[in-house]
Order: sequence, then structure tokens, then C-alpha cells
Amino acid sequence: MYWMKQSRQENLVYLVVWGLLFATPLLSLYVRTISDSEATFNWTELFIVWRRFAIYLVLFLIHNFFLAPLLVHQRKRVLYVTTLVVVIAAFMLYQCNSRPDFKGPMEPNPIGHKPPMEQTDRHQQPYFKEPPREMDDERPPFDGPLRQKHQMRQMRHHDAPPPIIGERDILAIIVLILMFGANLGIKSYFRSSDDRKRLEKLERENLAQQLEYLRYQINPHFFMNTLNNIHALVDINPEQAKDTILELSKMMRFVLYEGNKQGVPLSRELDFIRHYVTLMQLRYTNKVKITLDLPQSSSDRQIPPLILITFIENAFKHGISYQHPSFIEISVSEHDDAMHFSCRNSKGEKPNEEKGGVGLANIRKRLNLLYGHDYALRIKNDVDTYSVELSLPLKS
Repeated sequence: MYWMKQSRQENLVYLVVWGLLFATPLLSLYVRTISDSEATFNWTELFIVWRRFAIYLVLFLIHNFFLAPLLVHQRKRVLYVTTLVVVIAAFMLYQCNSRPDFKGPMEPNPIGHKPPMEQTDRHQQPYFKEPPREMDDERPPFDGPLRQKHQMRQMRHHDAPPPIIGERDILAIIVLILMFGANLGIKSYFRSSDDRKRLEKLERENLAQQLEYLRYQINPHFFMNTLNNIHALVDINPEQAKDTILELSKMMRFVLYEGNKQGVPLSRELDFIRHYVTLMQLRYTNKVKITLDLPQSSSDRQIPPLILITFIENAFKHGISYQHPSFIEISVSEHDDAMHFSCRNSKGEKPNEEKGGVGLANIRKRLNLLYGHDYALRIKNDVDTYSVELSLPLKS
């Protein structure tokens, strides 16, 4: 049922507002009895006020649980407006019929005839009394044509029927419309708040799925190149191939146990880079100059796992030349709660492509998803060299 699905905060707001509304006349009557010693606590007067409030409460419940969902949740504007007009018309009919009955015109008194005075007590005053005449020369006598004109004016006043819609009826309808509008405003506010929460939840789930997808793309790409290196070393130097397998096992342990985490300590990420560079050095000769500048000790501040290996892998893939000397320079530093990474390499036979390759495209997506605009990535593609500079904030 919609009653059960409605927000608890929204229902709490309605409960507080209506509770204060019904408590106001009770408190007002209580204060009046305290301030005035002759006044008494009139429950009849209080129930009359509560009965009027109860009518608005019933209409509010109808609008809140039946009419407002048509517009806010189901977007049925025509049905909502039609039903709302019917409810307001029914309220107008009730409001007009709930006024005191009209008793008709007063019977005119004959000219010069005084109404009877039925006095049972000498202290009882007559309900009709002519104005006193103190000085006949100052005030004209209230008789003759003047008296007849006055009585005819009273007869026309009492004989006129009440209007179809009075001022109190118009005021009640305005209050009802404002109440419906406030109900729609509160319901729309909580609906937009719920939609915003659901959207944020979907974005978080989508972010997690995208990151997981990117990790699964990076890992096979990395292992494919590593296994090719081991295959090349098996025939050239079996002992080096064994060392390579040992280094690969350390790297696989990191990928299996750390790769699925949101963040890993910087020290473990640097150990992974050392193992990778050690594995790659076994394959190349002295013609390839590899410089690795990593801090011997680093903090336990975290960065996303496997966030740097893609740039290093591209440097080995595109920066090695078998015809002329090549170089690869890798450095990582930690400063002001941020990590600064630099990778510079010569160009081999296959030039680097800044926007090409699965690994580089994935690393850009990961950085955008994880850091937004809080990171700095600069890629410089010169004629003979290719360099990457990356700055990331370290997380606790």
C-alpha cells in the first residue's frame, strides 16, 4: 500500500503540523481560563472548533493518499485536476449548507403600535425600547413618516436572503486550496529527495561496476605481456626463466589479493613496480638503460591498485629499440600528501600513441571516476621521447 511506502519523515511532518493545529485551540482556551477567573473551560466550544478542523483533516487525508499520488507519482494531471475540482465543489456545497438556517422576514409592526413587553420580572428589560426624548425641541419625534421609513428599511434588510457564497465560505475554500498546495509541495520535496538518493546509489553502483570492469581489462592485458616475456626467456636462459616465474608469482599475489580493493598502501604499489621492472630487466640487454627511482620508505597512504603499471608497461612496449640504444626513466616521489609519478622513455620502432591502446584508455577512465578533477595527468609526445607525469592525492 502507498501508506506503507510513504516516507517516514514526510508522515512525521504531517503528524507534527496537525498535532499543533488541534492543540492550539485547547491551549488557547486553557490560557483564557487561567487569565480570567470568571471564565470556565467550555468543552462544547472546543469540540466545535475541532469538528471544523476534522473536516479539513479528512480532506487532507483524501488528497494526500489518493489525489496527490496521481500527480506526483503517476503524472495523471487530467484525472488529478478533475477529481480535485469535484472535491472542492463538494466542500463548497457542504460549506454553504452548514450555515445557520434563514428564518425569513420579520413581521412589521403597525405604525404607532408598540411591541408587547412580556415582563415576568421587574428587573427584565424589554427587547425593544424607543430612544428617550430628552428635549422635544432638539430631536424631532420618531413617528409619522420618519418612523415608517425606518421600519420599512429594517423590513427590507431582514427580508433579503443571504448570499449563496459568503465571505467565510470563500475564506474556507482558499484555506483548503492552500492546504492542498502545501501538501503537494511537501510531497514533491520528499519525492525529489528520494529520487536524488536513488540516483546517487545507482551512480555508486555504476562506478563500482565500471572500476571492476576496468580491473578485469587491465589484468589480462598485463599477464599477456608477462607470459610472452617468460616464453622468450625459457629458450634463452632457463635459470632466468625460473627467476621470472618467481617474480611473476609475487606479482600475481598482489593482483589477486590487492587488485580488487579500492585502495592499497603506496609501499605495496611500489613493491609491485619493483617486481615488474626486475622481470623486464631479465629480458633486455645493456643497450636498454633502465632507471628506477623509488623511495626506500613510503607512507601507508593509499592509492588505487595497478594505477601506475599501465604507463610503465607502455614504456617497455613502445620505448625499446633493438637497433639503437634506448632508455626508460621511472621515478616516484611523495610530497605534501600527494604522489608524483614520472615516466620518460625513448621511442622505438612503434611510436607511442597518446590516446591509443586499451590500457591507457582504461587508466584515463579510472582516474576520472576516482578523482574527478583532483588529479593532474600530463602526457608529452615529442619527436624522440615520450613522457608521462601524474600527480594524485594520497588517501588515508
